[in-house]
Amino acid sequence: MPHCVFCKIAAGEVPASVVFDDGQALAFLDHRPLFPGHCLLIPKIHVETLAEASPEMLAHLSGKARLLSMAVEEALGAQGSFVALNNRVSQSVPHLHIHVVPRTKGDGLKGFFWPRQKYSNIEHVENIRSQLENKFRELSQSANT
Repeated sequence: MPHCVFCKIAAGEVPASVVFDDGQALAFLDHRPLFPGHCLLIPKIHVETLAEASPEMLAHLSGKARLLSMAVEEALGAQGSFVALNNRVSQSVPHLHIHVVPRTKGDGLKGFFWPRQKYSNIEHVENIRSQLENKFRELSQSANT
């Protein structure tokens, strides 16, 4: 889709802080995170809603979401993670995407009140991205052995 920002990110036309890219799925840091390390996981082909995704695509994405949530928790010392998918309503970009957000007790996230934050600087973004990329790679390699 020529006007979809996530398709442009997947094609490398728009810069993003990529955590992993396996050719079918791509994870990158949300530029307005709930907390540092908030990732978006997308299929690289344009699919707008859950209903449009094939069972094979969903199986692949859910496996990657599992590893990404583990990477977020382990790399960032989070006590847990919040994994969510909006379907049309509240979907800020009309491209299927899964939010993977690090959580800790008392972090202030309540219900669906989601105050967005900004990274302090580009070094902060790169530090978080690098930690997640390395942990995801490590977990992926151990899952494949």
